[in-house]
Amino acid sequence: MNFQLSKLLLAICVILSFSAAGVAIAFRSPLFIVLTLVVGFVLMGMGIAMKRRQPEKAEAGEIG
Repeated sequence: MNFQLSKLLLAICVILSFSAAGVAIAFRSPLFIVLTLVVGFVLMGMGIAMKRRQPEKAEAGEIG
């Protein structure tokens, strides 16, 4: 099993950020809405960048 803790934590942070955006919408706080959405998209972009930097061998499912 290929388990990468950094990617798991990043994914959890993205989910929490967008969940916080939902809470901000419920509280009708525009500053908090914008802040949490920006943080969520930045974290998501970091995850995509991390995935692109992976060696192609890992993505193809080859072993060794």
